[in-house]
Amino acid sequence: MCGICGVYNFDGGTPPQELLRTMNATIVHRGPDDEGYHFGGSVGLAMRRLSIIDLSTGHQPIANEDESIWIVYNGEIYNFPELRADLEKRGHHFRTRSDTETVIHAYEEWGIDCLPKFNGMFAFALWDSPNNRLLLARDPTGIKPLYYYRDANRLLFGSEIKTLLAAGAPRQLNTEALDYFLTFEYVPAPLTLFRGIQKLLPGHALIIENGNIRGTKYWEVHPHEQKGSEEEIADELFRLMRDAVKMRLVSDVPFGAFLSGGIDSSTVVALMAEVMEQPVKTFSIGFDDRTYNELAYARSVAERFATDHHEYILHPDGCDIEYLIRYMDEPVADFSIFPTYLVSKVARQHVTMILSGDGGDELFAGYDTYIANKIAGYYRRLPGVVRENVSEMLARVPPSAKKKGLVNRAKRFVEGASLPQQMNHVRWMIFMSEAEKQQLYAQGLADQHHREHLLITQYFDMLEWPDSLNQQLYVDLKTYLVDDILVKVDRMSMAVSLEARVPFLDHDVIQFVAGIPGELKLRNMTTKYILKKAMERVLPASILYRKKEGFSIPMKHWLNGALRPLVDDLLSESRLRSQGLFNPAYVQRLINEHRQGRANHSHRLWALTLFQLWHDVHLTGSRVPAQETVAIL
Repeated sequence: MCGICGVYNFDGGTPPQELLRTMNATIVHRGPDDEGYHFGGSVGLAMRRLSIIDLSTGHQPIANEDESIWIVYNGEIYNFPELRADLEKRGHHFRTRSDTETVIHAYEEWGIDCLPKFNGMFAFALWDSPNNRLLLARDPTGIKPLYYYRDANRLLFGSEIKTLLAAGAPRQLNTEALDYFLTFEYVPAPLTLFRGIQKLLPGHALIIENGNIRGTKYWEVHPHEQKGSEEEIADELFRLMRDAVKMRLVSDVPFGAFLSGGIDSSTVVALMAEVMEQPVKTFSIGFDDRTYNELAYARSVAERFATDHHEYILHPDGCDIEYLIRYMDEPVADFSIFPTYLVSKVARQHVTMILSGDGGDELFAGYDTYIANKIAGYYRRLPGVVRENVSEMLARVPPSAKKKGLVNRAKRFVEGASLPQQMNHVRWMIFMSEAEKQQLYAQGLADQHHREHLLITQYFDMLEWPDSLNQQLYVDLKTYLVDDILVKVDRMSMAVSLEARVPFLDHDVIQFVAGIPGELKLRNMTTKYILKKAMERVLPASILYRKKEGFSIPMKHWLNGALRPLVDDLLSESRLRSQGLFNPAYVQRLINEHRQGRANHSHRLWALTLFQLWHDVHLTGSRVPAQETVAIL
C-alpha cells in the first residue's frame, strides 16, 4: 500500500526533482515506511510506501531487467503468485517477491492488455521509455484513487489531490461539482470540486504517448443470467467469498477486520475464522446513544468466533472534523467518516492491514433505497389527493430522535416519491432537491449548476440488464460505492497508514453476483437474501436476519450540541454574504428549524458546514487544520 504522484512534461524535459519531492511530501501518511523517485525522459515518478508484502526487497520505483520500464504503484494484486508463475514460464526473471514487479513483466508480455488480468486494488503509473509512453491505470471498482490535471505544458497525477495542488494546479471552485455534492453528499467521477482536476474512472487507463493523451476502458461488469438452483448459487457464492477472503490474507504484517455486527463485516470475520489458524483481531466502534450503538451485535459475533476483540465508544467532543479535513481533499458528507476514522485509528495500534465488509450492500441490495423503489410502485397507485394528505400530515410531525424511526423513514420516503420517477431509486439518495437548491443558492449561482445529474443517471442506460434491481445495483457500484464509500474508507484508513482490503469487491465475486437474479437478492422485503442463505452455514439467524441499521452517528443531535459552535462559525450570515455562494436567510431557516426540532436538516446542514470548512482549508488556504483531539473510551 502506497501513495504515488508524478509529472509528465509535454516538451520532453525531465521534471525538476525538488517539485516531485514537494508533491511526495504531502502524502507521507499513505506510506510512512519508505520513499522513492525516478527521473528520466519526460517524466518524474515518486512514491511513499507502506510495507505489507516483501518488506525487504519491495522498494519502489521498480524497473524491468534493462531499466527501460519503471513503475510506481499503490495497492495489492492478489493473484500475483499465479501471474508470476505464468510469466516465469514465459522467460521473465524476477528480482523481488513483490506484486509490483509482476505488473512490469505482465506489461512487457501483454502490453496494455495485461490490465484485465489483475485481480486486486491498484492505481499505478508505468513509464515505458522506449515508446515514450506513460500508462496510468486504476483498478476496476475504484478501491484505490488516482487524480490528474493537465495544462498546455504538463500532466500532473497523484493518489490525492493535495499532490497536484503542491505542484501548482489551480485552486478554483467547480460549481457543477458543488451542485452534485449538495445533492448527493459526494462528487461523482470524473469531477472534483477543483476545476480542471479529474478522477480517473475505475476500470480505465490513461495513456500519454509522444505528447498525445487517450483514455480507454479495460474492464466492465458483464450482465448475464446465473444458472442453477437457489442452493447451488448459495453454495458457489460461499466458496467464492471464502476464496476472496483467503486471498486477501496474504501479508507480511499483522492484520485484522472491522466488525460492525452487520451481515457484511460478520461475513468477512466468519470466513477469516474459517481459514485462519490464529484468532482474528476485530475492531468495533459504539456510541452512548443506545439507538445508534450496535456493539452488542459485534460482540456476539466476536464471541462466536473467539476473536481478539477491541471495542471503543466515540463521543461527539471527539469528532474533530477540523483535523480530519486535512485528509479529505474534497468533502464527503457521509456521517460515518468519524467512526471509520476512529476504528481505523484504534486498529492501527494493533495491525497494519484490515479487511472491510464494504461493497456488500451494492452487490446484494442492502440499502433501504431498493425497498423504497419497490414500494413506490404501490404508492403511486394511491389517488393523488391521498398522497398529498400523507405528505402534509408528515410535514407537521416532528422528526423522531431515533436513528431510523418510523416517522423518519416515512418522511424520507415521501420526499423521494415526490421526485421524478425516471431517477429510479437514486431519488432516495438525494439530500437536497432542485427546489431547495434554488432557495439556497445566491443570485447567479442557481443558473450555473448542472440539473440533469447525468454523471449518475447515465449508468441506467449503459448496459442491458435482465431485471431492474440488477440495473440499480450496477448504478450504485459505479457511483455511490466508488465516490462515497470507498473514498471514505481509503482516506480515513490511510490517514493512520492502515491498508484496507475489500473481499466483496473481488473480480470473480462481482462477476458471479452480477448474474444472480434480482429476486434472489431482494426477496419480498428481505434484503441480501442470497448472501444470507449462503452464510447460514456459519452465521446465526440473529445476525443474518436482524434489521439493518448502518454504520452512522447521531449527527442530528450533535449539530445541536458539540458541533454547534462550528456550525455557527462556518454558516454565519456575515460569512455567507461575503462569500456570495449561498442565501444566508435560507441557511438560517434550516438552522432554526433543526434546532427547534421542527425538522431534521442534519444532512443539509452538515454538507454545508463541511463544504465551508473544505473551502477554507483546501481552496483558499485561510484556515490551518487543527491538531487531532479525537476522544474515545
